[in-house]
Amino acid sequence: MAMIPLMASFRGDFLMQLVPVDDGDDMAAVAAKVAHHAVGLRVAERAKPMAVWFNDKQLPARMTFAESGIGVMDYIEAGYVD
Repeated sequence: MAMIPLMASFRGDFLMQLVPVDDGDDMAAVAAKVAHHAVGLRVAERAKPMAVWFNDKQLPARMTFAESGIGVMDYIEAGYVD
């Protein structure tokens, strides 16, 4: 498995983060890795599921990074699903 750096932000946060993900991670794991840098710090924790958006499209939680079409240093957003 390879570590891939991504530019990411969590919806409601004002910072962009460099977040390393594994190419075998699914989108639920990617969302959790992005959330780690924002939720409970600058974004309130909520009892809702999280998701990843790439090019304004929500990606399925079980889709792996390798299946997603996201590339090295691409920008993604993670956030709570309303």
